[in-house]
Amino acid sequence: MNKGIAFEHQSGPGPAVVFIHGWTCCRNHWRAQLQHLAGRHETLAMDLPGHGDSAPDDRQEWSMGGFARDVVELLGKLDSQQAILVGHSMGGTVALEAAAMAPERVMGVVLADTFLINYGAMDEATINGFYEPFAEDFAAAVGDLVNNTTGPKASEALKARIAQGMAAADPSWALPAWAALLRWDPSESFANYAGPIHAINCPLIPGATRERLAPYMSETIIPDTGHFLNQEAPDAFNQALDKAITRIAERHPNG
Repeated sequence: MNKGIAFEHQSGPGPAVVFIHGWTCCRNHWRAQLQHLAGRHETLAMDLPGHGDSAPDDRQEWSMGGFARDVVELLGKLDSQQAILVGHSMGGTVALEAAAMAPERVMGVVLADTFLINYGAMDEATINGFYEPFAEDFAAAVGDLVNNTTGPKASEALKARIAQGMAAADPSWALPAWAALLRWDPSESFANYAGPIHAINCPLIPGATRERLAPYMSETIIPDTGHFLNQEAPDAFNQALDKAITRIAERHPNG
């Protein structure tokens, strides 16, 4: 584990909820959710290595499994023995990997728009099509990503804030992590984690992708949102999150 990982932890009752941000994002993207759950749940939000306030350390491989091992080790900071993992975008892939590594510690997984990209079902040309713009002009590609995936009600100020934060990432680790993410395949995680998985999605995820994933998870769609739905529509997202937490907790009455 990277000893320089930054995180914030709040004790509380109920199932512990661990928040994992997306690629080149940070724990502050969960601010509305942390405030919403304060006093009702134990919470932990982390900055993955290289992200936010966490040092990139000296790792040679930037993989979803590597990030997941950081998450699993950080579960030791919780008061609770089990937790619900909530991951946005890449954070969802990390949550699934962590759940498969330590299923005894994970009550359930909530994916926040993780499969906007159809991981595990893309050919090399498609993967390269996603990767190359970031290798050519990182900041411009980040700006395009945010503009093209946010929903119709996202303010210009929110889009600018997200894009500016993401574009500040160091490409020396961000690009290898992006390449690893694009080649990530969920099949092993689905095979090794039998707990409940619930997706809270925006309407942009293609129907064919949702149909492919339906056997593995339940789903809530929040209308008029985009990829950063937990920030674009925090009240609607928080309501969906409450329902997902309750549904997962009901399957683990002693969690």
